[in-house]
Amino acid sequence: MKPIRKQISQLAIVAVAATALIPLTATAEGYLVDSNGKNVMSSDGLCWHISEWSPASYREPCDPAYKPVAAVVPAPVVSPTPAPAPAPAAPSRKKISFSGSTLFAFDKSALKPEGMALMDDLVQQLNSATYETIEVTGHTDRIGSEVYNQKLSERRALSVKDYLVSKGIPANSITAIGKGETAPSETGECKGMTVSRTKACLQLDRRVDIEMIGTKPVAGSN
Repeated sequence: MKPIRKQISQLAIVAVAATALIPLTATAEGYLVDSNGKNVMSSDGLCWHISEWSPASYREPCDPAYKPVAAVVPAPVVSPTPAPAPAPAAPSRKKISFSGSTLFAFDKSALKPEGMALMDDLVQQLNSATYETIEVTGHTDRIGSEVYNQKLSERRALSVKDYLVSKGIPANSITAIGKGETAPSETGECKGMTVSRTKACLQLDRRVDIEMIGTKPVAGSN
């Protein structure tokens, strides 16, 4: 004997078919469909179920309450790419030449007041820069012996270094060397002059060069 529910479903199929005069078919999906495979709808706009129907038999547009909900797949968590570290500043080299006649009296190594003022300006520039080394190089003209001029250039370089240290520049960052008359500025145009004129002509040779190596430029340098 067939289950009562199945008998009722079969009667419903027969009743609808007789009313609509359309051949009907019971599908394996649990719905009543016509010969064209379309769902048979009730007057309330609902699909007819057959005994094999279950919520898993959901079919468009029937039973919206049983429509499967698409699983929401969370987006993968992407870790932010760390910003690249800033490139270190390239070391810069700055060189300033000071006239020996401005810094020192002739044949002397003690700084004159004008020379101290120039060094004070340089200290202010150094305090606003990041530097690693400072090289002070003393030079002389060719008047006098090579040995004497070498010693004089060294004393003048040390005088400048000592003054910078007294103003707070670290002593271990400063080197002082003398090159005597070995690196002249003039190119021979002073030859053949009188002693007094030669002395004035060779003024550019009597100088102190200060070269700084650091990560920030020093203002006013060339």
